[in-house]
Amino acid sequence: MLTINNLTKSYNNFNAVDNISFRLESGDFTAFLGPNGAGKTTTIKMIAGLLAPSSGSIKLKNFDSVTNHIQLKQNLGYIPDQPFLYDKLTGLEFLKLTGGLFGLRREELKKKINETLELLSLGDWINRKTETYSQGMRQRVSIASSLLHNPDLILVDEPMVGLDPQSANIVKKAFQQKAAEGKTILISTHSLHIAEEICTRVIILNKGKIIFDDKIEAFKTFHEREYKNLEAFFLELTKDDF
Repeated sequence: MLTINNLTKSYNNFNAVDNISFRLESGDFTAFLGPNGAGKTTTIKMIAGLLAPSSGSIKLKNFDSVTNHIQLKQNLGYIPDQPFLYDKLTGLEFLKLTGGLFGLRREELKKKINETLELLSLGDWINRKTETYSQGMRQRVSIASSLLHNPDLILVDEPMVGLDPQSANIVKKAFQQKAAEGKTILISTHSLHIAEEICTRVIILNKGKIIFDDKIEAFKTFHEREYKNLEAFFLELTKDDF
């Protein structure tokens, strides 16, 4: 599905992302973890086409980020940590605008909007201007807009920032449902308890390099040591960075 090969992003003499490689398959729900400055957001933005790699390759299905960048972007959904909405539009108007940009026809778009409204429990709020939304509601509309075109890959950068417990629960269940449908999800988060709860795989970055990549259960007996939770493992693995 998604193949990252020797990916590097350099700024002058500093490698923000340093020659990383990994592959995600359909249905993988992967936590992308690391301390601040580890290279998580930089990697996600390169996959999304918002940053150009210094070297290496990104392929989604058979689409290369250089030679087939439009087709690649059409097959992914990107959810940033801070949702961007047009405040003078209602949530519904924003979803119609987004769906139109992806080329969805009227009847198909109507169907997809109804599906995402139910998935993310948006209710009557969808008819109000987004300037009246809470952080949680803004994030849920942003997520909805990223799912309308039924992307194969969903990139998520800190989705739980500012969410109340109810909104967080709705978002978690929505991502779990998409993974169950065979969508590939890469989620960057500092909420390690959430990653442990919902993800099936963990990739940990530190100083631009991958230092762990395995199924979620594998951290518990890493190098024959026992860790009570993902947070304890993460802190041990990255302790030299603090």
